[in-house]
Amino acid sequence: MSDETKQPTPEEEQGRQAPETEETAPQQEPETAGEGGAKPEEPREEKASDKRKKDKDAKKKEKEKTYTLTREQMEAAELAAKQLETVKDQYTRLAAEYDNYRKRTAKEKESIYQDAKIDTIQEFLAVYDNLERAVAAEGGDDSPHKKGMEMIFVQYKKILEKLGVTEIEAKGQPFDPNRHNAVMHIDDENLGENVVAQVFQAGFMLGDKVVRHAVVQVAN
Repeated sequence: MSDETKQPTPEEEQGRQAPETEETAPQQEPETAGEGGAKPEEPREEKASDKRKKDKDAKKKEKEKTYTLTREQMEAAELAAKQLETVKDQYTRLAAEYDNYRKRTAKEKESIYQDAKIDTIQEFLAVYDNLERAVAAEGGDDSPHKKGMEMIFVQYKKILEKLGVTEIEAKGQPFDPNRHNAVMHIDDENLGENVVAQVFQAGFMLGDKVVRHAVVQVAN
């Protein structure tokens, strides 16, 4: 048998077909997520946005609604508006009256307190007068009794100052009938007319109110 007519053995035939099979084997493509199965879910953000848009459209439609009122309903609405204005006016007037009453009451209370305070201070002014006379009548400057009285007198003055009591300036000042009580007149060329020449008893004030008039001597 010649080489041309020689038949290939089964092993050789199998060896030739194996590579061809490997080369010609089609490559399987990966299945897409959407083929033959359920569609992918939409993102939650898109769903929330659609929901908000729908709610907004619904609210807009509600606002655009129009209402029709009957004549009786219109008259009732006008009457209710008038009654509301009347009540508001009454409330405003009442609030103003109450504010005025509150201010007036506070002022009256303050006035009553000041009057009671003045009455109390007037009773203690007699002690002031006695201390003033005692300091003037005591012995010499070196006397321990006089120094003690002076210390007490200074302390008493500070107490009056803390209460808001001030002494009325009188000597050498023009005579003021609202603050001074003239009990004597004197001719003095060194002083002008109606000028206080001497103070017999000190006067005092509490704020703008006179507690006691100063008893003075006035030059003609």
